[in-house]
Amino acid sequence: MAEREPLAALVEPAHTALLTVECQRGVVGPGSALPELAVAVRADGTLARVAALADAARAAGVAVLHAVAERRPDGLGASRNAPLFRAAERRPVRQLAGTPATELADEIAVAACDLVVRRLHGLSPLAGTEVDALLRNLGVRTVVITGVSLNIAVPNAVFDAVNRGYTAVVPADAVAGVPADYAAAVLRHTLALVATVTTTEALLASWRGSGQLH
Repeated sequence: MAEREPLAALVEPAHTALLTVECQRGVVGPGSALPELAVAVRADGTLARVAALADAARAAGVAVLHAVAERRPDGLGASRNAPLFRAAERRPVRQLAGTPATELADEIAVAACDLVVRRLHGLSPLAGTEVDALLRNLGVRTVVITGVSLNIAVPNAVFDAVNRGYTAVVPADAVAGVPADYAAAVLRHTLALVATVTTTEALLASWRGSGQLH
């Protein structure tokens, strides 16, 4: 079996991007449409670690992209081919474009150099969105994927990144899903087979050691 490439080389800033997935108020904020997930993200510090990674990424010269899921008030273009989408239409908190629900959570700063990609359809931050083209234009080969949730969107992001030729890196303590034991099983038995699963601290150490973090 071939040895794994050292993490520092894998996430070298010149060819790496950090992607936050659905870290928006309507998903992980106090008024979330998914309260169980929002509580989990805050209780174990996941959101704070995503914020720390975004700050460190910028300081090291790593591109930062935020993937936001939203819908138009009239629902045009939205997916309806799964129970999840139809249930979302009935929730009191809807991810309507231009509303606070589709703004990044207060804990996560959005810098002028960040890219925010909003999608009206589907389950994946990459499939059918601008993310892939933006990553290629930035010369990215490795995507560090953070956010929510390990139930649906994060695995979709990992698989789509790998299928498009990127190396996926997942900090296990900067992603979340519910229930916790299920989320842990997805990391261990699925994502670890296709991505490099690591920790926030290991990534921070790698970027500090890049010589560009200040």
